[in-house]
Order: sequence, then structure tokens, then C-alpha cells
Amino acid sequence: MIENIIQYIEALIFASEQSVEIYDIKQVVRDALEYELTSDEIENAIQTIEHKYSDELYAIQLYHINNGYQFLTKKKYNKIVNQLQIHRSKKKLSQAALETLAIIAYKQPITKLEIEQIRGVSCDYSIQKLLEKDLIHISGKSEAVGKPLLYGTSKMFMDYFGINTTADLPKLKDIISEEQSIGEATA
Repeated sequence: MIENIIQYIEALIFASEQSVEIYDIKQVVRDALEYELTSDEIENAIQTIEHKYSDELYAIQLYHINNGYQFLTKKKYNKIVNQLQIHRSKKKLSQAALETLAIIAYKQPITKLEIEQIRGVSCDYSIQKLLEKDLIHISGKSEAVGKPLLYGTSKMFMDYFGINTTADLPKLKDIISEEQSIGEATA
């Protein structure tokens, strides 16, 4: 038997994004280490790994899912992991998505066509991403021809930016300074 086979199997399961079946463990060990493991050897190693991670010292545990094995966070830590996912999903907005979000925030309720007329480019992808991140929602249908969807900001948007209503958004006159103006100001 290969020395440290338990660690190899542990690393294999840890590195996988999906559950790993015993058959897959056999195949990978055979291909990578040129060693033929028996099902009993794998099951014994898995029992050792399960026992190790059942200890309160570890925040993760080995779970038997879909005829395979996968490391997952223990239920006790779900709240903090969920918050991390929320935090990460909020951080990754492209410039196009931010522009689209700003237009929706200031002009809501607004149709996709109106957003595209302001931006001058298609905004399908940006709207999709903003809906996925729950920063905007469909607020109804317009009375215009074809009854296009209307978009508005969501509760998550309000929470994220720490505002109670869209009236709390900065006024455009507060954002645009004289340095950003082109030409002379007229009175």
C-alpha cells in the first residue's frame, strides 16, 4: 500500500468541486500513482477521514452525497459562509453593470430599451447580472407597445448602499463638479 494514501484521498476529495465516487478515487489513484486500490482500502481511508473531521476542531466535514464524498462546511458555520458569498457577489460588478444600475436607480421604473437609449449599447447581460445579484427587480410592465418589463432597484440594493429610499441617493448636481463641466456656465 502507498504511504499516506489517506492524505492522497483527502486531497482528492478536497480539490473536487463535486462529490467524488469510490470508482473515481480508484481511477485517479491508478492513473496518478500507478497503484490499484481496493474498494475496502478506499472505504477504510474514508472512514478515517470522516472520523478526523467529525472533531469540533474542524469547520468542515466529509459528507456522503450522491453516491460520492465531498467536503462541506458544518451547518454551524453556514451563516458566515453565506455572508461571504453575498459579499463576493456584490463586489464583482463590471463598469457596464454599474452604469446600468445607476441608470435604473435614478430613472426607475425604466424599460430595457430606455436604458439602452441612455447607454447607447445593449444591456441584456448587465440586467441579467444585476437580477442574479438581486440588486434590481422587475417592478411591472410598461403600458407602451409590447408591454416591456419595467426595472427598479431592490431591497438588497437599498441595504447594500445603506439607504432607505431612492430619495437618499446623491443628487446629480452634487456629483457633477464644475471641473467636470465642458464649456462655459450660463446664468
